[in-house]
Amino acid sequence: MMKVLIALFVVVLVDVVAPDCASGICDTMKWGRCDGTPCQCTLQFTDAFKQPIDCTKLVPKCFLMKAELYRASKNLSTRSIGGKPVESAFVDNDGIYNPECESDGKFKAVQCNNTDVCWCVNSAGVRRSDKGDKNIKCEPVETYWVRLEMKHKEASPLDAAKLRTGIENALLTRYKLEKQFVSEVQYDKDGRLIVVDVKKTIGQALPDLSLMTYYMEKDIKVKPLFHNELPFELSVEGSKVTMESILVYYVDEKAPTFTMQKLTGGIIAVIVVVSLIVLAGLLVLFYLARRQKAHYAKAQPRELETMS
Repeated sequence: MMKVLIALFVVVLVDVVAPDCASGICDTMKWGRCDGTPCQCTLQFTDAFKQPIDCTKLVPKCFLMKAELYRASKNLSTRSIGGKPVESAFVDNDGIYNPECESDGKFKAVQCNNTDVCWCVNSAGVRRSDKGDKNIKCEPVETYWVRLEMKHKEASPLDAAKLRTGIENALLTRYKLEKQFVSEVQYDKDGRLIVVDVKKTIGQALPDLSLMTYYMEKDIKVKPLFHNELPFELSVEGSKVTMESILVYYVDEKAPTFTMQKLTGGIIAVIVVVSLIVLAGLLVLFYLARRQKAHYAKAQPRELETMS
């Protein structure tokens, strides 16, 4: 009897988690396809290779970037036309590239994009070092904190406490991010700016915050990656609130290693101008001090002559 019950439980479990090969649809990745016997869901990386994926979960960012690059190479559709939390926070200014992934979808610490130019990335695949050659040394570094700066579309001012509840519910239902990781929510009603800090304990491997940020950026900036393509919305006091922009800051367990090479020409020019101004000021002070000293040296003999 026990064996029969176990067998029935396994059958029910398979029915719950098995991919949908009848429709071929992958709910969490609209470019994914489910087919074959036994049924398997995959994401096309090259003409010859399909990466197996789990359509019951968000797909790793590294896999999504590789699939997006492949689709772009085939002219397939991929898109439509607060400030730093800490000084070491940085944004992704490099955009998409063709990454090297581990078998579980994590980013390899060194990325070269099939060239002789390489750089270090964090667990979110965002460059955290200057670019170098293939001898560059990198270590795996986890992103433990992301700051989401979102601007919502025109709407009546929102209640801050109820806004937080709406954000927590949206992140949980859409991206499977537990509410405990939302550490702070700030709201500027005049600027329609919502700042959300999502944190995990340093040294904690899960959750992978890049899953949420990549899906969320696509939701707001481009089009949803989910098969149903429903927009990202917050429910606040029964009203739907949609976003018009998002900026993501990444904070790693170890500070990035950018140097002056990262500075743009404009910033470097400003530094040079400020340095010249300071130098000019020092020269003026030196000239005035020297002139005063010379004047004092001339005046002293005259005073001695008067006294004599």
